[in-house]
Amino acid sequence: MKSEAIHLNSTGATSQNNVSIWRAPQLSMRWWPVFLRNLLVWRKLAIPSLVGNIAEPLMWLVAFGYGMGALVGHITVDGVQVPYILFLASGSICMSAMNAASFEALYSAFSRMHVQKTWDGIMNAPVNLDDIVMAEMLWAAFKSLFTVTAILGVMLALGISYSPKLLMAWPVLLGVGITFSCVALIFNALAKGYDFFTYYFTLFLTPMMFLSGIFFPLEQLPAVVRAISQWLPLTNAVALVRPLFMDHWPTDWLRPLAVLAFYAAAGFWVALALTRKRFKI
Repeated sequence: MKSEAIHLNSTGATSQNNVSIWRAPQLSMRWWPVFLRNLLVWRKLAIPSLVGNIAEPLMWLVAFGYGMGALVGHITVDGVQVPYILFLASGSICMSAMNAASFEALYSAFSRMHVQKTWDGIMNAPVNLDDIVMAEMLWAAFKSLFTVTAILGVMLALGISYSPKLLMAWPVLLGVGITFSCVALIFNALAKGYDFFTYYFTLFLTPMMFLSGIFFPLEQLPAVVRAISQWLPLTNAVALVRPLFMDHWPTDWLRPLAVLAFYAAAGFWVALALTRKRFKI
């Protein structure tokens, strides 16, 4: 009997190890308490967090929008002359969503996962790893939406745009937050320490900022770079949001939505697989 039990245990362990990390997500509504837990913790530091998240994009907006805008004046977008500050604001709001979601899904999520061991404690409850990753992704997207809402309020106060179509920018910017939180969670799963995130910001986010039509029209780029830029998630986010600032509906909205959806779905799947591998689940 003892040898038989040992055999059964050995077989069980082998079958568990043979389960693919690329299996379909096993999700339930148990991600919701994890999301609420992050919200309750963050609520204690909401004001400093908000100030930190909106200070940098507002400095970009003031320095470049008013400083360089005074030199540039107007810029042509789809054959229409628009003030440079409006051109910049419509792109920088997407950059803010990207940065806010990335910071939360990298530094804060890594602290909970690796440093504080919060994820290990949560998994002692009937909550699986897949639900935790889902909660972290949605929490990072919510943080980004909260940040861009505050920035939109400042832009309205400055009179940059009064288009009623800005209401439609909210769901788009939420999608931008989801997309970049999914991609950032891949690097969170691979990281051994905080220094690893420097590669993500230096080699991926920063070049994309200058290749996505935020500071100048894409037509100024060489043809090869422009072709690559068309497949970047930030470029497609700007393509959806900028017309709304100009009080127009995006003429080609299906392709940008499809690109963002692809990055989000593929990013979440890869992030979940690598996180399972890290936790050996």
